[in-house]
Amino acid sequence: MSVIVEFTLADEEFLLGQVLANPPDMYIELERIVPTGSSHIPFLWVQSDNYETFEQRVGESEHVASFTALDRLGDWVLYRMDWKARRHDVLEGLEASDAVVLEAYGNSGWTFRLRFPTHDQVSRFYNYCMKHDIPIDIRRSYTLTERSDVAHQFDLSNEQREALVLALRRGYYDTPSDVTTSDLADELGVTQQAVSKRIRRGTKKVLERTLL
Repeated sequence: MSVIVEFTLADEEFLLGQVLANPPDMYIELERIVPTGSSHIPFLWVQSDNYETFEQRVGESEHVASFTALDRLGDWVLYRMDWKARRHDVLEGLEASDAVVLEAYGNSGWTFRLRFPTHDQVSRFYNYCMKHDIPIDIRRSYTLTERSDVAHQFDLSNEQREALVLALRRGYYDTPSDVTTSDLADELGVTQQAVSKRIRRGTKKVLERTLL
């Protein structure tokens, strides 16, 4: 039975996070990642105030073979990265345990939501992190049959559910809106970009499950 695990990891404990960190005013979201035995992180979405500096710095990293901007959607840019493998990194732990990254995003720290084939693979990943002193902070772990709350019926992450509930309670969906995404961001203690992304993705998941 597959197991979903959600955890957080500081930038300094995540090599990819270190490479992508700075400028500070940016939000990064990794595309869904399925282990392939080759490139770990093929695509990522970035929202930043300084793309030129970001591209130059990441492209010059010794851990990046290539880094290419593929597309732009509003103020988001999609990049393809050829990430060089590195032993004793959390990415190697994910590959060794056959984990699928369902969601991963960073803005002064990283949040991951993973799917493991079995509890044994979860234990393998956890033991790998402990062995190599990778301090992951596990926030939630559950099987698909344990998803009893409404949020997980729609495959929402905790952060997406939190943003949607707060937006609904504060009148974000009213006409006219009683609050802005900036107001919601202040209350949640995250960036405006992060709140906007959570609301858009969360709303899409709910609509897909109810209308399609």
